[in-house]
Amino acid sequence: MKNIKIGNRLIGTNQKPFVIAEMSGNHNQSLDRALAIVDAAADAGADAIKLQTYTAETMTIRGALTIEDDQSLWKGEELFDLYKKAYTPWEWHQAIFDRAAERGMLAFSSPFDATAVDFLETLDVPAYKIASFENTDHPLLIKVAQTGKPVIMSTGVSSISDIDESVRVLRANGCKELVLLKCTSTYPATPATSNILTVPHLNQLFDDILVGISDHTMGVGVPIAAVALGATVIEKHFTLSRADGGVDSAFSLEPAELKSLCIESERAALALGKVSYGVQKAEENSKQFKRSIYVTKNVAVGEPLTEHNTRIIRPGFGLEPKHYEKILGRTAREAITAGTPLDWAAI
Repeated sequence: MKNIKIGNRLIGTNQKPFVIAEMSGNHNQSLDRALAIVDAAADAGADAIKLQTYTAETMTIRGALTIEDDQSLWKGEELFDLYKKAYTPWEWHQAIFDRAAERGMLAFSSPFDATAVDFLETLDVPAYKIASFENTDHPLLIKVAQTGKPVIMSTGVSSISDIDESVRVLRANGCKELVLLKCTSTYPATPATSNILTVPHLNQLFDDILVGISDHTMGVGVPIAAVALGATVIEKHFTLSRADGGVDSAFSLEPAELKSLCIESERAALALGKVSYGVQKAEENSKQFKRSIYVTKNVAVGEPLTEHNTRIIRPGFGLEPKHYEKILGRTAREAITAGTPLDWAAI
């Protein structure tokens, strides 16, 4: 059994999945909208709200890249300008974190450089999230690990050796509580590229580390399936309405969908249970609805039992159906009234 604690939440095996609502840039540069996203996530049942802490200047430099990928939601965007549009102003963080606390949720963030870590430490965040594109940034990993806080790290665009090396860096620098998230870093991702069988494989490779999923597909099917494969943490982008637009809105859940994810992922986790055969205690009252052998017409003493005066029916108070061929042709030791469940003593 593996468990860690983030804030007041116990996360791990035999716990309900820990659901993180990723705000990202879906606030559309409005603090009021950001706070409304927090409220909507709380209403939906999410355990945490997550931000991204960077500025365009800490992410890139102007002119470094214009996105030309025809499959990208951001085709034609200059990277620096995209981050200008998407970033969450640092002066908003305290208000957002305070609102999350008021609503009973945890709040933390993904830092993208050392200055973001220093800033988040002033807010006493309970954990850190490492994004897929930063998971081989060893100086950042070292900085985060040295805070001693739990770390959740996505594993997109990474080989096993990349992941193993990053885990070793985190461990060597003081990270004791770690979660790895299977992630396909395309936006949106598709179920066909999600490869969630990686979840149990990560659990085998890193048997002392919790595993979850950071999912960019549409809908909730992929993360719920991941829970059935052992995922204990789910991260999904979240917005008030995809129709409102925003840098990440196209692959973000809306409130009703997030609520469904919170409910159904918990049901999936509860349903795992253990390997179980036989009659469970919960099934005891249902045993009566199995079939058994009944006398369906009055049978006199010495009269043979036939297909005309016996049948296999519900309920299950008579002999089991597997004995039916054995009882045919045998004679009654006593008169048997129609509607009587047959037992060995009567024949």
